[in-house]
Amino acid sequence: MIYLIAGLGNPGTKYENTRHNVGFQAIYDISVKYKLKDKERQEFDGRLAPLILDDKKILVCEPMTFMNLSGECIEQVARFYKIPTENIIIIYDDVDLPVGEVRVKPRGGAGGQNGMKSIIYCLDSDDFPRIRIGTGPRVPDMDLVRYVLSPFPPEQVPIIEKAAERAAEAAILIVTEGLERAMTKINSMENIKPE
Repeated sequence: MIYLIAGLGNPGTKYENTRHNVGFQAIYDISVKYKLKDKERQEFDGRLAPLILDDKKILVCEPMTFMNLSGECIEQVARFYKIPTENIIIIYDDVDLPVGEVRVKPRGGAGGQNGMKSIIYCLDSDDFPRIRIGTGPRVPDMDLVRYVLSPFPPEQVPIIEKAAERAAEAAILIVTEGLERAMTKINSMENIKPE
């Protein structure tokens, strides 16, 4: 059985440290921890790397389609590798959660997040685990697009780095120990605060 762990974001240096790219940051943390850089390959409109943990096959993915078309990459990978929907784990930013909060959910709607809307549309299902990394609340009177495409202020950078690490841990936990265990452990953790 194969799992897909995908982090959402926008490709290119212009977007590297923006709120919308925390999903990519979590995937980067997985790649560093498990030394996946040399295994990466470009296919299906994404950057993929294989990983085996506890005899479980995992594909670690960054869609290169830009956020609003994330579903195109996810659907192609899932179809080609015959990955069941419940084995697709998506990591993404959520302005409805405070900065640094990480939450694991078994399923649900897009909550206004366009990458998730695209994935749900392309898979024709919302029945897959997701890991939300808080990037809110947004600045009052600031346009949502401008907010999610803006960088974190310096004081929030260490918080979001730890949150991305926690999200990466959550994704691996879902595969190795199951969704319930990941939800119990990650969702009960205190929010990450400034030091």
